Amino acid sequence: MRVFFCFSFLIIDVPSFTSYCSYHWIRRKGKPAPREIAPIVVSNHVSFIEPIFYFYELFPTIVASESHDSLPMVGTIIRAMQVIYVNRFSASSRKHAVSEIKRKASSDRFPRVLLFPEGTTTNGRFLISFELGAFIPGFPIQPVTVRYPHVHFDQSWGHISLAKLMFRMFTQFHNFMEVEYLPVVSPLDNKKESAVCFSERTCHAMATSLNVVQTSHSYGDLMLLMKATQSKSKLERPASYMVEMATVKSLLHISSMEAVDFLDKFLSMNPDPRGHVNYSGFLRVLRLKACTFSEEIFAFIDVEKSGSITFKQFLFGSVHVLKRPLFRQACELVFSEYVSGENDYISEQKFGESVRPAIPDLNEDEVHELFNLFDADGDGRISKDEFWTCLKKNPLLIALFSPCLLNKDISQDGNRLVEEIV
Repeated sequence: MRVFFCFSFLIIDVPSFTSYCSYHWIRRKGKPAPREIAPIVVSNHVSFIEPIFYFYELFPTIVASESHDSLPMVGTIIRAMQVIYVNRFSASSRKHAVSEIKRKASSDRFPRVLLFPEGTTTNGRFLISFELGAFIPGFPIQPVTVRYPHVHFDQSWGHISLAKLMFRMFTQFHNFMEVEYLPVVSPLDNKKESAVCFSERTCHAMATSLNVVQTSHSYGDLMLLMKATQSKSKLERPASYMVEMATVKSLLHISSMEAVDFLDKFLSMNPDPRGHVNYSGFLRVLRLKACTFSEEIFAFIDVEKSGSITFKQFLFGSVHVLKRPLFRQACELVFSEYVSGENDYISEQKFGESVRPAIPDLNEDEVHELFNLFDADGDGRISKDEFWTCLKKNPLLIALFSPCLLNKDISQDGNRLVEEIV
């Protein structure tokens, strides 16, 4: 009964609400395809208005992030749309969401399923990479594009609070909105088409309709942008920390959360307003002393030989080392070489012995500083987990143990790993 009243309230009030937001009329082009022809609908995502419009227009089941449940008004609407929640950082949650999409799309007992495959809002001037949840089930899809032509007020929901965005909408004489229903895109019948190819064809159709560029940015880039914006560093262009995460994930097999962790490390190096880190900031965070060996590590990142590094260079260099097939084996080999007797930890004395072959003139204080970077709990010794965690966060530091690795037989592939790192 509660759900029924909620539905009734929203159906009656959606047109009134859009009028309050100064959307007195909405231009439509094309028509929604019947549910039996296209059980899944995908749309670009610019503002909070689209879910409200689609609720009134299509009455679909929506797929949304769990975090949207707490948003004022928006949370109420998507709950009424029999929402399929997904936690984008949980593999099991994503798998469950795909299963639910497939189950509901395959049965006429359910309304059509609506997804915003970009996974976040944009300014509408380009299409970012699509998540694959809508395309994995393999059902025909109707793409829909939304535009908000404007002169004075950009209605996109970006770096602006929901309250401020709504206030600005309410105070406009008229806000423009255009919706275009595109031809249905179906999986190719003559060959098995991957979800990636299916999504690319759909994205291309939508980009052509919108007359915008497709990019390899993703929600992960928004996470990087937010992290950079929150930084205490005075940054001229926080957007320079966006690295087109869809491409990075494909090439380097790194998650968005891992990229954010590397950005956190980079920001601690105190980048200048242009987003560049110099040699001294790099050494300070990695607890290294200025020497030829440290210069070689820095040069590995500084591919342009400019004397400073960008976040993208730091990320690519670090992840290139981290994702080498034998990286973990190399870490375990070094740890086993320097454990203290029968104990499963490295003492500070043994740690000094392990790094001095690489940097011979390290004094006791410098060894202690570097040791503290590995000794996360401050108990005066480095456990195996601490050793691995530190090198995972700072993969370039594996070079400190290169003399040990070069003296060990870790296969031909292992030797190539050492050569690349050192």
